[in-house]
Amino acid sequence: MGVPAFFRWLSRKYPSIVVHCTEEKPKECNGIKIPVDTGKPNPNEVEFDNLYLDMNGIIHPCTHPEDKPAPKNEDEMMVAIFEYIDRLFNIIRPRRLLYMAIDGVAPRAKMNQQRSRRFRASKEGVEATEEKQRVREEILAKGGYLPPEEVKERFDSNCITPGTQFMDNLAKCLRYYIADRLNNDPGWKNLTVILSDASAPGEGEHKIMDYIRRQRAQPNHDPNTHHCLCGADADLIMLGLATHEPNFTIIREEFKPNKPKPCNLCNQFGHEVKDCQGLPREKQGEHDQFADCPPGSEQEFIFIRLNVLREYLERELCMASLPFTFDIERSIDDWVFMCFFVGNDFLPHLPSLEIREGAIDRLVNIYKNVVHKTGGYLTENGYVNLQRVQMIMLAVGEVEDSIFKKRKDDEENFKRRQKEKRKRMKRDQPSFIPGGQFSPQALGRGNRASPQAISNPRHVAFEMRMQDRHNSTPSTSPNTSFASDGTPSPAGGIKRKAEDSDSEPEPEDNIRLWEAGWKQRYYKNKFDVEVSDEKFRRKVVQSYVEGLCWVLRYYYQGCASWKWYYPFHYAPFASDFEGIADMPSDFEKDTKPFKPLEQLMGVFPAASGNFLPPTWRKLMTDPESSIIDFYPEDFAIDLNGKKFAWQVFLSFADRRNSLGGDVMYVGKHHPFCDFVAELYKSSSTEPVDMPPELCHGIQGKLTLNENPVLPDVAVPSPVPALRDLTQNSAININFKDPQFQEDFIFKAVVLSGAKKPPPTLKPGDWEKNNDGRSWRPQLGFNRDRRQVHLDQSAFRTLGHAMSRERGQSGSGLYSNIAPPGAYNQGNAHRPRLGGQPQIPKLLSSKFFFFFCIFAFYQNSGATPLLSWNRMQQSQGAAFQQNQYQGLGGQMNYPQRADDRMERGRQVMEHCMMVHYSLLDCPVNVQRKKLKRFIGILPQVGSLLL
Repeated sequence: MGVPAFFRWLSRKYPSIVVHCTEEKPKECNGIKIPVDTGKPNPNEVEFDNLYLDMNGIIHPCTHPEDKPAPKNEDEMMVAIFEYIDRLFNIIRPRRLLYMAIDGVAPRAKMNQQRSRRFRASKEGVEATEEKQRVREEILAKGGYLPPEEVKERFDSNCITPGTQFMDNLAKCLRYYIADRLNNDPGWKNLTVILSDASAPGEGEHKIMDYIRRQRAQPNHDPNTHHCLCGADADLIMLGLATHEPNFTIIREEFKPNKPKPCNLCNQFGHEVKDCQGLPREKQGEHDQFADCPPGSEQEFIFIRLNVLREYLERELCMASLPFTFDIERSIDDWVFMCFFVGNDFLPHLPSLEIREGAIDRLVNIYKNVVHKTGGYLTENGYVNLQRVQMIMLAVGEVEDSIFKKRKDDEENFKRRQKEKRKRMKRDQPSFIPGGQFSPQALGRGNRASPQAISNPRHVAFEMRMQDRHNSTPSTSPNTSFASDGTPSPAGGIKRKAEDSDSEPEPEDNIRLWEAGWKQRYYKNKFDVEVSDEKFRRKVVQSYVEGLCWVLRYYYQGCASWKWYYPFHYAPFASDFEGIADMPSDFEKDTKPFKPLEQLMGVFPAASGNFLPPTWRKLMTDPESSIIDFYPEDFAIDLNGKKFAWQVFLSFADRRNSLGGDVMYVGKHHPFCDFVAELYKSSSTEPVDMPPELCHGIQGKLTLNENPVLPDVAVPSPVPALRDLTQNSAININFKDPQFQEDFIFKAVVLSGAKKPPPTLKPGDWEKNNDGRSWRPQLGFNRDRRQVHLDQSAFRTLGHAMSRERGQSGSGLYSNIAPPGAYNQGNAHRPRLGGQPQIPKLLSSKFFFFFCIFAFYQNSGATPLLSWNRMQQSQGAAFQQNQYQGLGGQMNYPQRADDRMERGRQVMEHCMMVHYSLLDCPVNVQRKKLKRFIGILPQVGSLLL
């Protein structure tokens, strides 16, 4: 969805909707990987019924990942997709249905955005290749070092489009994958699998929503089905709310900004291609096994609980003294509709509404103030009441001028802060820092190896001379000018070079929305018409209103028209929404989707023409082609006030030229398997109704597949690295959702018999703490789970045997301190064979408190007490090197006053006395003494405080 910042805003405003996933990892035994048994209960303490996969969100990161090396060929891509699905299945473990939906031919309204994205991707790919080659030649000419260039064909992500050979191969691979898992994975034993590949028209997420809507309208549907939808698009949250299912969860990758990416030239981290200097990588450590691996390359997943979001919205949208009955379901539908104004895949956002500026909050506040006058809600079952929408938009139009002025002030303040930050960093930066072998090293490196010798001394020496010459150049006075021979001249001044300026060049803004006359300039620059042209402005507003009605219908009822699209690149102002109540909002009926090759001709640039048949490809490149104007080699990119180049300015391609359907798979243990097998034996060509009692209440029409997967028939592997399924027991058949009349309306309500989930939020969620952030009352699906907490002393204990850096065993921050087991060496501490300390087994978990007090006291800088000096001498040299070294002395902790040192000594002696008194006692005696000791803990703590 075209709201990149929507999820960030949503997760910050409603923090309790996010839950981190618990994932059970596969284990290895003697080099053999043991897969996870997905038939066991879900480790997230919640059982899901249906899992829906928006496959395009899986295909893209697996074929061209951003944080790791890309697969070498198509076979590796397919295996990566299989592993990604396995990982998601391990986390979710659905018990009834797995629905895999790949984007098919999209409606005409979406093809405009697809065309922009693919033209931009093609242009950026060519520019990146040219830039990479240019920088490589410059570095090699200077004598720099670069790894040998790999000869491989650049992967064109545009092939992930319906109608290409890649998508056809993907469908075949997924067909094999499903059959393999149904035969071999116990978690798939009773599962129904539906594959909707790219031949089935419709976007993946909307094919999933259409399936849910149609199943909800059946009498056998379970209203308490727990759905889980996988995808990263923001519109999945809207779609989930639009189902009005009480148990709906979204799983997505956790977004981590500023993730490190390797340079495409030298494969090192910390710089981009344009900043690459061709320096060899310095070896860090003896083995350096993690040097070429980005930290934390495996992405983590999070849950978005829509039932918790519904609780938030119910609290926020609740309004008193309404002239009509308050209905939370209708209010949520209105909230979803208002989110369309800040952007979506089919309409540009209004100029005055930006998600980063709190546009949704502003709309909600206006909505709550105006809804008393509207006499009802804005929407009902996906249909818009334009008269009520007009009142909302005109209220927004009244504050448009102040919104534009505030936006300009915020931008100026941001630029000023950034400029001050750059000046401050430049002022504090040292004038010269040697690199390579002579670079300064941080203290406390543990057992890390020293820097290795440089491999290209001449190049490094040249760089150091150039840097030293640059830093030693005498600065001139601001009032000094230079003569033609280059000598300073005292008369006049010099103009500062552009590259020395602190400000960055920005595109010229000819509209200036913050100044008077902004509406006239907007329409002149964006539409090339005068603002006085009321007829044209009316046409733009009418098209936008049609778009709002089309999008809402698309979300709640399905595609109202496959041919409709918004014919402009820009949106009108909110103040222009006057008189929209009488505008028509009907769409042409009985429209059909495009054919796949027709869509390819409409969205592909000429550079991706190799994915088309040769006769079609010629139409893109032949100068005599009648449609050559639709495939420009260069085009403008208009940011339209945005910070990212999403909008590509192109002419919309008009329509110019076999669609498939869904396929259902089951295994031999499924009760539906025998029914399907009998259909193939009868060889009936007529559609057959699906018996809901055999398949968890799922209903639809069944027809025989022309190329079926049948029991006892081998399934060949399309990937050479994977074996054929010679003993197959799975079966598949064509499946079609229940059909309804064209004027049928799916009710946007909670179904009868649905049980509302227990409330998750508590009163503390609506109160702000001292930091101004909402309190998170629940971190998982289990309300009764007790959260584990480790304080600083616990982490210091773990630091004895666990490193803070990967691959550096025994090099933790506290690895040079004797372990707490040294109190009684004969009882607790057993050193490892390699001389590395291990975490001791204490007599009781309560003894952890003793070590906490000791570590707290020891780190304060006082003289060790009791037998600690003797224990330290017996530990050997492993604990005596670099003892307590830090930047600020002993462990760099603040020193305590002498009087508090005396009280700390008394506390330590008391704790040690209790400790020794329990060493040789039976367990029941230990418990009694511990209870007495726990009773005096408040007094012990008061001594330290």
